[in-house]
Amino acid sequence: MTAEPTTLASWTRALRKQLDALGLDSAALCREAGLDPAVLDDPNARCPLSLTTRLWQLAVAASGDPALGLKTSQFVSPTTFHALGYALIASSSLREMFERIVRYHRVVSDALQLELRQLDDVYEFRFRVPPGSPAPAPEALDAFAAIYVRSCRNRLNREFSPLLVQLQRPQPTDPAPWQAVFRAPLQFDAEESLLRFPRAAFEQRLDDGNPELAEHNETVLRRNLEQLQAASCSERVRTCLEAQLPDGEPSAERIAQTLHLSLRSLQRHLAEEGTSYEALLGETRHALALRHMRDPRCSISEIAYLLGFSDSSSFGRAFKRWTGQTPSQYRDGCNNA
Repeated sequence: MTAEPTTLASWTRALRKQLDALGLDSAALCREAGLDPAVLDDPNARCPLSLTTRLWQLAVAASGDPALGLKTSQFVSPTTFHALGYALIASSSLREMFERIVRYHRVVSDALQLELRQLDDVYEFRFRVPPGSPAPAPEALDAFAAIYVRSCRNRLNREFSPLLVQLQRPQPTDPAPWQAVFRAPLQFDAEESLLRFPRAAFEQRLDDGNPELAEHNETVLRRNLEQLQAASCSERVRTCLEAQLPDGEPSAERIAQTLHLSLRSLQRHLAEEGTSYEALLGETRHALALRHMRDPRCSISEIAYLLGFSDSSSFGRAFKRWTGQTPSQYRDGCNNA
């Protein structure tokens, strides 16, 4: 069993670009969702699904646009998905491209299970939420589907469209934006989400394929997957803490439950790694506090909330214990540096 699903911060950056293009304050919305804008600027950072889902909810509310996910897909580039993006644009066919998506998608996000299936003269690309896992925001799934349809058009031709698009999301009041993007038969409230493609187009050889470049990036992707699979218990606990601190200080029992471990197993794993829950809680809060303090738009009381403290005084005492300075003294020093 694994911890809460996570997603590359660069994927969230596409949503921030869309919000900024609409004249909205994406950094403020990130902070309200419990995400540190400074952390999101790190292309290798990963964000807990619960926080990215909250950001999507806030973004849809702020924009008043239920089709926001479709529009956000336009701000996704190959670099958004790191080595996977480059491996996809070097693939020699759409079939190869989607096989790589299925094989390496966990490098970008482990919030979904993907499957590519050939059925006679069609291919079906399915994406579903793993059993027992939280579902991403419907708008995030809209963006996910739109990104890969756009990728097909970029590689094959602009007129290409899937044979069918099924989405588990609720039927929108106005389906016109979805019809405009997918240009295909649409089914909402579906039992499962899938894209259906014609086999002939999927297996057509692409002139701009580059097997050597694709293999080079696959080497990077295999290394990234190995690193993710070898994530320590300490790293998983830190990820859970970052997700749950805005809701108040979580207990060790609650973190153990999130990781599908008994409290005794959690304590044993952490002891084997030379640490403890209490130490990780303090380290995580300390690191997050320093990140938030570097953002002048984030008030001290807001930081206290994001770190799960009951009030600013409790945060102030902890911060002085960590740094030898009060939060105000530390921030004054940052401003004068």
